[in-house]
Order: sequence, then C-alpha cells, then structure tokens
Amino acid sequence: MRSDIRRPSRDAGFRHDALFYSGAEAFVTRTSAFIRDSVAESEPILVVVSEEKIELLRRELGGDPDGVRFADMQQIGRNPARIIPAWRDFASEHATSGRRFRGIGEPIWATRSASELVECARHEALLNLAFAGGQAWWLACPYDTGSLSEAVLAEAERSHPWVMHDGERSRSPTYRGLDDVASPFDEPLPEPDGSVREHRFAGESLVRLRQHVTEAVAAYGLDPARTGDVVLTVNEIATNSVRHGGGSGTLRMWEDTASVICEVRDRGRIVDPLIGRTRPPADRGSGFGLWLANELCDLVQIRSFPTGSVIRLHFGR
Repeated sequence: MRSDIRRPSRDAGFRHDALFYSGAEAFVTRTSAFIRDSVAESEPILVVVSEEKIELLRRELGGDPDGVRFADMQQIGRNPARIIPAWRDFASEHATSGRRFRGIGEPIWATRSASELVECARHEALLNLAFAGGQAWWLACPYDTGSLSEAVLAEAERSHPWVMHDGERSRSPTYRGLDDVASPFDEPLPEPDGSVREHRFAGESLVRLRQHVTEAVAAYGLDPARTGDVVLTVNEIATNSVRHGGGSGTLRMWEDTASVICEVRDRGRIVDPLIGRTRPPADRGSGFGLWLANELCDLVQIRSFPTGSVIRLHFGR
C-alpha cells in the first residue's frame, strides 16, 4: 500500500526506520513495496539481506529492476562493524548526483550469538551518528517479530528514530538520541568460561607477545591459515596500548565452541564512538589498528571505562 512507503520531506536528511514484520511472506510484502517505490522515484537502492531473502525478492520483483542492487548481509555484516563502511561506500557513489537513494539492511537474525546481537544493536544506533547532517537518504531495517526476542525488538525501537508496525509509520517514543549514542560504550562484557591464558606486555616485549599468541593459536587448534591474522591483529591493538594506553597492557586469550578470543586491556580511554568504522586515509602513517581488526575479525567488541579500555577480538573457527 502507498501509505506503507510514504516518503520523507525533501529536507529530511538521513531517515532510519525499523520495519517490523513476521515471517517470510510479510518480509517480501513490505520490503518489495519499499523497493518498488524507490524504482518509481528513480532512487537507487542497495538491499543487504540474506541470500535466501534476496532470492525471494528477486522472485517477487521479476529479477533485478533498474537501480536495485543486492548484497549478502551474512558476508558484509558477519562482523557488524563492517556495515557502516559499506553504506558509506554506497553513499559516496551518489555524493555528487543530488539524487536521493535508499537502503534496506537486516543485520539481526535469530541465530546470531548473544555477543553479536549486542554489537548489532550498537551498530544500528551508530548509524544515526555516522550519517547525521549528511546526504538525504532513507534506510529501512527489517526485524522479524516472529523469531526475535522482545528485548531485541525493544532495542530496535531505541536505536531507530522511526518505526513501522503493520504498515503504520510513526516516530519511536523510546529513541535514545545522538548524545547517548556518542558517549563511550561501557556495557560490561561477560567473563569467559573455562581457562584463560594471560600475558602482560609493554613496548619492549611485543616480540614475546607475538610468540605467545602464535603458541596459543596452535594450542586452540584454529585453522593455521588464520594464525597470521590473529598475530597481526593482536600486535596492532597491543601497539596502540603501548602508544596511547599508558605504555603497557594485558592480553587474555581463551576459546569457546565458535571462536578463539583475544582481549587487550589497557589504561587508555576511547572517546570516538565510530572508531574502527571509518577508513583511515591511505597517506596516514598510523591509526589503522581497529580498522584492520574489523577487517580481519569475525567480531570486535570495544568498551571504554573510567579505568581504561577493553578490545575483544573474535576469530571464528
């Protein structure tokens, strides 16, 4: 229905909607209407959902209509910190055209782990900050009410200024706003189960740190092809600790059924909420650590407390 896809005013800037649906049929109905309206308005659209849902939409739309691009969220957004850079790349394509554009992005699904769900919710909130005051475009984020928990759905209403229920769009009464999102993220991280390897390091001991990581990765049985990624990433984060986190830090490593996890703690403070989600300029000699971590890890968790910062790196098996 036309009321489902009522367009924002021309001066709306970035518009960010949570689109609630239940089941595959409702997903196709609501998102295909949004796509058809974008095509009718000659507004390019990038649709980032699962491969299965891409096929459902192509079947409904009769292929790939002009101006419509699809991408697999399970590839782009396995680490949710990679999604904002992908949207920025799409936005940059239209920076000089003066045309509005749209997106559909579904980063949250029921089989995500508890840690992934937290970071996905953080990503959804940070979208508002990343695109505030910029180009005018419209992003709809589908949420399946039939498979997601009440807590996840409530958080969606807090991270989206606009919500759509049963085809009715309204402002979210619980939207938290940009000031809250921009403050340091200090949600506690759960303590690991089982044994933990711990290693203190400082500037002069980074060689030994790399050896420790190499030995631990082998003991955990991670694919040897990933050893270089783990060592490189931990070294980059530890180097940041030496340079910006008080000159030293603590590395902890452990494993669970899905991942090998490396955690670096130091006395530094992280105040940029979008750190690691903004590609550093190619001519900059530093500042690549957290960007690199997000490129190489399956999940990166960043926390900043009055006593220091924690970076937790997940490498999937």
